[in-house]
Amino acid sequence: MNAPTEKRTAKLKTTLTKRTVEALKPGPRPWIAWDDRLTGFGVRVQPSGAKTFVVNYRAGSGGRRAPNKRVTLGRFGRITPEQARRMAQETLGKVAGGSDPAGERAEARSMPTLAQAFEDHMEANPRRKPKTVQIYRMNLRVCFGDWLSRPLDAIDHRDVEARFHRVTERNSWATANQAVSMLRSIYRRSSIDHEELRNPVDLWIAGGGRLNRNRRRRISAPSEVLPRWRAGVEAVRLSTDHRDIFTVGAYTGMRLGEVVSLRWERIDLGRRILRVEETKTGEPLELPLTRQLVAVFERRREESGGAGEEGWVFPSRTSADGHLKGIGHHHVEISRAAGTRFWFHGLRNAFITVAERDLMLPRPLTKRLVNHARDDDITGGYAADWTVEQLREPAQRVADRIEALMRC
Repeated sequence: MNAPTEKRTAKLKTTLTKRTVEALKPGPRPWIAWDDRLTGFGVRVQPSGAKTFVVNYRAGSGGRRAPNKRVTLGRFGRITPEQARRMAQETLGKVAGGSDPAGERAEARSMPTLAQAFEDHMEANPRRKPKTVQIYRMNLRVCFGDWLSRPLDAIDHRDVEARFHRVTERNSWATANQAVSMLRSIYRRSSIDHEELRNPVDLWIAGGGRLNRNRRRRISAPSEVLPRWRAGVEAVRLSTDHRDIFTVGAYTGMRLGEVVSLRWERIDLGRRILRVEETKTGEPLELPLTRQLVAVFERRREESGGAGEEGWVFPSRTSADGHLKGIGHHHVEISRAAGTRFWFHGLRNAFITVAERDLMLPRPLTKRLVNHARDDDITGGYAADWTVEQLREPAQRVADRIEALMRC
């Protein structure tokens, strides 16, 4: 059955059955074929060929003066014409009883604000790490704080573009990337509940928008920065705890969070093995203790007065977690004293560079030493096969080389 032409103004009516609905042809514009048995019941035919059952009614007691409203019942193929007819009859029955199904549905599915959608997004995955949750909430507050009360459909791709460039300029390229990516995820979830909602980040990207190119921090050769960093650490008045944290980071390549969360129960000085449970990759890390690390841990255990049998290696009475945190503020002081930029993760970069470029260790072995996420290729898979004893000699070589470079 062909779609009505522009010159044809009469409404098309037919008994809606599976055969008649299948025979309806799409036109250049959406059109509706009405059922000749149930007033208000019809099927909308889109130019794409999609067909959706609808029911029209007039709410209230104003007769023809009452506003005309429409409820979408479901798509043909997912429901049959018979099922759609029963749903239309139920809807019209409610209208006859004084209800307004379209109004009730609109109220139940009113567009959430950005703040509401963000909370829904966070509740959908309660297993996020506290640090991740903290970063998300900070990005929301810093980057979109003035948008929190805006409905999602009041934010468009132009808003996203302008905000992305502003955050890049005022904060950093990385913060802008993180914030816009988070906004994109928030909209993806809400778009499932609101079919008419368009994701403004997707629209911005479709129109040519691009996230900032990732720029990794680059360091000079370890032979240049390690002695300067060591001099900077020694020049700054640090507590023994903070100085030891930097030392452990330099000789292991461990991440800062992995170092400060070390526990004595995981350090076996007799067997010279270190086990780290809280890692970024989620996989426990087991390492051999080098001579330099044994010296640090033995001294700390002796200075602890017998407390070095269990608990945190770097305890704190003021931290809610029980261990030291927030030592990043020393980076500026160390950088100034060293005459070159210092950041904790740079120690990890230097460790990897020494292992792979100075000592020419196999890359899978280096990955295993620093607990890098493994690649899916066959070569990367070998990293899981290195035992602690196999790692002991190369780990000591790396530590000795780093010690020699720091003393140059």
